[in-house]
Amino acid sequence: MSGPGARPEVGVQPKLRLDKFLFQARFFRARSVAAEVVAEGHCRINGQRCGKPGHGVAVGDVLTFVQGERIRVVRVLALAERRGPAHAAQTLYADLEPASDLE
Repeated sequence: MSGPGARPEVGVQPKLRLDKFLFQARFFRARSVAAEVVAEGHCRINGQRCGKPGHGVAVGDVLTFVQGERIRVVRVLALAERRGPAHAAQTLYADLEPASDLE
């Protein structure tokens, strides 16, 4: 059985749409903007180019994407049910950018 009300299968890692994760983690103001960035080919999952906003993201995946004039590299730590406040969004990922690049 599948769908929103289905029970998760044992041994299957839950996934979330890439555009939805980027929106919930507050990298973009709107989900449509996140979907556009992905669709234009400006995003990689574990080093593989991804052009589909609906591609599944799981805990442990490394995302590389363009945000403004920066290239962000983050590891997914958790998946959220909904978009929450900024302090909650920061717990969803670990920033993998070198400290020397941060201002």
